[in-house]
Amino acid sequence: MQAKVLIINGPNLNTLGTREPDIYGHSTLAEIESHMQAILSEGQIEAEFYQSNHEGELIDKLQSTGPECDLVIINAGALTHYGIALYDALKVLGRPVIEVHMTNIYSREPFRRKSLLSPLAVGGIFGFGPLSYYLAARAAIDYLGRKKAR
Repeated sequence: MQAKVLIINGPNLNTLGTREPDIYGHSTLAEIESHMQAILSEGQIEAEFYQSNHEGELIDKLQSTGPECDLVIINAGALTHYGIALYDALKVLGRPVIEVHMTNIYSREPFRRKSLLSPLAVGGIFGFGPLSYYLAARAAIDYLGRKKAR
């Protein structure tokens, strides 16, 4: 059975490539997803991508697709800092989570320095722009490979 990873992107990440390129770079979300797809395919992992600007839609996706996934990679955007309902949905799902952020949230504005999701995550990758996503894909391959070997 092939492993499956759900990649969730929250508010405003659909504007990557044009949103504050001095902070987030010039890569679009579609470009990032394409590269992640290639990486995960190398590891024989099926990927499903989802982006929404609405917390409830992210929760609906976690509830509908999450149970059939082996791991979740999430960049919750601003919901990282105040999305209690999103936290609850991830907690109830009970799947391993890798948290991703293109910037180092711990070196930014004080309100961005708190992640509600980090306590649920098996790990987090922050501050490397699009590379954060690619490293998360590699980490997912490694994590699921080690889990399968047990």
